Amino acid sequence: MSSVPEPRALERVLAAASVDPAVFALRPDYRAALIAVEGIVPGPSDDDSDALLRAAEVAAREALAVGPVQDLPSVAAWRDAYRAFGAKPQRTRNSLEALLRRAESALPRVNRLTDIYNAVSIVHGIPLGGEDLGRYVGSPRLTLASGEEPFDAVADGAETTEHPEPGEVVWCDDAGVTCRRWNWRQGRRTRLRDDTTAALFILDALEPTSDEALRVAMAELIQHVSRLGPAVRSAQRVIGAGGTRP
Repeated sequence: MSSVPEPRALERVLAAASVDPAVFALRPDYRAALIAVEGIVPGPSDDDSDALLRAAEVAAREALAVGPVQDLPSVAAWRDAYRAFGAKPQRTRNSLEALLRRAESALPRVNRLTDIYNAVSIVHGIPLGGEDLGRYVGSPRLTLASGEEPFDAVADGAETTEHPEPGEVVWCDDAGVTCRRWNWRQGRRTRLRDDTTAALFILDALEPTSDEALRVAMAELIQHVSRLGPAVRSAQRVIGAGGTRP
């Protein structure tokens, strides 16, 4: 079962989070928006989360009616970022592009927590991941991989341990990689589960997404997640090339 963070632990986790200067050397416009939440009452998809996904599906179809997904400015920016560290974006798609492609038909209904962040990701055009904070070891950090870090994955239906490519941009904690290729694939160890009561959300922003647009997306995510329990509490932090953003 997930552990519940102690009072003020959310702030300590975020205060210790970091982004390697080497990542900003690749993309000086990058910002990491971190939201830590506790007090979540887990639950299946409901009418509210379904409504958010249906609105996101409409937004995706409207965006894709203008042109192919790879030409959307937010998607194109992430394709360029992937190329900067040697990834092939046509083979390993960032999470936003992957969701937009699925939204052309229908988005999956997973549980209300996952449904919420998927909907916010599409509507605001920002890659967004959710992690089980109770299974984190230490604080999140974004860095360039050495290639030796462990990453819990599944291959042919069996659990296995993979390793990122040297120089790959990865999210990590003290136990290993939590998300490969910036925002491509999340690991099994810290993935959201049906019993998740404390979560970490990571919004990855590049231009043309402005600081204000990022803040709006963060506020909307917090608003929706706050309805998932009577005692939900959150903390947030934005890290940019110049340090923490106000």
